Amino acid sequence: MSRIGRKPVVVPAGVEVTVNGNVVAVKGPKGQLQQEISKNLTVEVKEGEVVVTRPTDSREDRAQHGLARTLINNMIVGVTQGFEKKMELIGVGYKAEKKGNTLVMNLGYSHPVEMVDPEGITTEVPKATEIVVKGADKALVGNYAANIRAWRKPEPYKGKGIKYVDEVIRRKEGKTGK
Repeated sequence: MSRIGRKPVVVPAGVEVTVNGNVVAVKGPKGQLQQEISKNLTVEVKEGEVVVTRPTDSREDRAQHGLARTLINNMIVGVTQGFEKKMELIGVGYKAEKKGNTLVMNLGYSHPVEMVDPEGITTEVPKATEIVVKGADKALVGNYAANIRAWRKPEPYKGKGIKYVDEVIRRKEGKTGK
């Protein structure tokens, strides 16, 4: 058995989990999410816990078992606490600001880069060189943060660019003179 898959997911107070066929829907204080899981697996809600079981020990079922349990857990965490990614801008003149639901960044291009927050995602700019992406859906938060980072990935010589706060940039040595 999958060690992750066999652990039940505890449903906290204020969260409602419904199973309709192979679609699991979670509703909580920060919003609602739904996820389609493998048809081979069965999901049951009993006594304040969500239990995922698999019919066979085939390789595919074992892989889907742990994945389904983790996706359900992420949905529950998302609608209760939410997810966030913190990023920082490093470089001379690199800055960000928030205008309504649009993130405006100056990244050394001839024009400012404007990104409209997708539905379910909010961005905050606590300082001109910091961006915080928040939301209930872990995949959407990570994807939007990656799209922001893609405008200026950190370069290895000076470290200029947009990086995650916990990211370590491997630095290279520049050219040496004679």
